[in-house]
Amino acid sequence: MKKIALLILFLLSSLLNATNLSDYINKENCSKIIDKKIFIICYDYEMKGAKYVAYTLDGAKVNTVNIKKRNSFYTEKNLVKKYRSNTNDYKHSGYDRGHLANDASFDYSKKVVRKTYTMANIIPQAPKVNRKTWIKAEKLERKVAVSLGMVKVLNGVVYASKPLRIGRSKVAVPDGFWKMIYNDKENYKKCFYYKNDLNTITKGDKIKSHLVDCRTLR
Repeated sequence: MKKIALLILFLLSSLLNATNLSDYINKENCSKIIDKKIFIICYDYEMKGAKYVAYTLDGAKVNTVNIKKRNSFYTEKNLVKKYRSNTNDYKHSGYDRGHLANDASFDYSKKVVRKTYTMANIIPQAPKVNRKTWIKAEKLERKVAVSLGMVKVLNGVVYASKPLRIGRSKVAVPDGFWKMIYNDKENYKKCFYYKNDLNTITKGDKIKSHLVDCRTLR
């Protein structure tokens, strides 16, 4: 009886902690939902950028080919022109063109990895964050995908009510962004938040220092 009770508690806990993607990506939250087949973008017209990007990683595919050649960024044709951002918006801005669905998680196919270079998947990221700290969470999602066989990832972007803007398109610069890595079947869920700070100190940075309670993320 005790084992049955524990099993029931485990199942109830799993149900309560299950991640419902529609709580984040829906018509109320998104100006437009862009389905790129390998990932989904919840796009915000006012911010000229994504609010959420979600995808599933197959552990049997990630880290198998590792295509090295970088693609060119391209404007997203599924967006009306006045709501698009373009690569020139980032010139001399001090910010990187930062992926949400990162190329390294999809570099097992030339056709697939190219999709990650749509500007709808790109946000202004502080260079040190993009290249030194956020990349650790990207590496972790691939490691978990291989370990568990499959993992789901939800990336969220946090904007101020009156954000800094860059470029002719007036692209909003996020205050920060987060990554949720989860597999409900395996009862695995971890979330990480990164402040989008140009003065980020990377020396001694540990991924665990960015851990946050997933329930606080919206």
